[in-house]
Amino acid sequence: MRVLVTGAKGQLGHDIMNELKKRGLVPIGVDVEEMDITDPAACDRVITESAADAVIHCAAYTAVDAAEDQVDLCRRINADGTRNVAEVCRKRNIRMMYISTDYVFDGEGTRPWEPDDERHPLNVYGQTKYEGELAIEELMEKFFTVRIAWVFGVNGKNFIKTMLRLGKERGAVSVVNDQIGSPTYTYDLARLLVDMIQTDKYGRYHATNEGLCSWYEFACEIFRQAGMNEVAVTPVSSAEYPASKAKRPMNSRISKEKLSENGFERLPEWKDALSRYLKEITW
Repeated sequence: MRVLVTGAKGQLGHDIMNELKKRGLVPIGVDVEEMDITDPAACDRVITESAADAVIHCAAYTAVDAAEDQVDLCRRINADGTRNVAEVCRKRNIRMMYISTDYVFDGEGTRPWEPDDERHPLNVYGQTKYEGELAIEELMEKFFTVRIAWVFGVNGKNFIKTMLRLGKERGAVSVVNDQIGSPTYTYDLARLLVDMIQTDKYGRYHATNEGLCSWYEFACEIFRQAGMNEVAVTPVSSAEYPASKAKRPMNSRISKEKLSENGFERLPEWKDALSRYLKEITW
């Protein structure tokens, strides 16, 4: 099976490429240098020439706060770019997996979001990812939409690396304590996605590591496992946190029951994932 991965140099794309190789599948990695997803002709040419059986579409504009000022660019990548990829997949009868986000929901309440719940994004990033979902649903019959959250991987920037850096530099951090979700290790996620892409169990799914925490609890566990107990972690509310330009969902609990119902192995508990991750990175 030949699988084209967009955003192959990103946190998730990097691990998907490695997982595909591990399984003996043929990975074809592209990033903006090889295929500008905002260019329909480039998408058509590169995907067609790749002779891919499937596309895992990870490429995205993910700078949530910057997106509030760069609306057009964010939309060109997340909505129009996804439509361009989906157009080729539809035309060539290629199955497609779109990596989306819990930010398509408004984060109200406390119950876990189900894959088919109504979507009401709070910010530009979430809105454009929602528009990408709509493009897939409009154009494709064979597709997976997989919503993920709070992602960390070896390749690239993430919350864990930021906490470790700030802990060393400042010895103290302030972290929001009223947003609840599940951290997600791209190494674990990649295994699941490669399992899924080889099946015909299409539809919308949610995928994160098991267990829940706030960002504050996540930070405390990072420093505990890293042996940096001297770092002072202060909990603050989202309203008190000045660094965020975009509004974030308070409730990022997402239901993974559909994975179990379709015979997919769920991801390990997030604290276990964090432990394994800290052994993989230099800090």
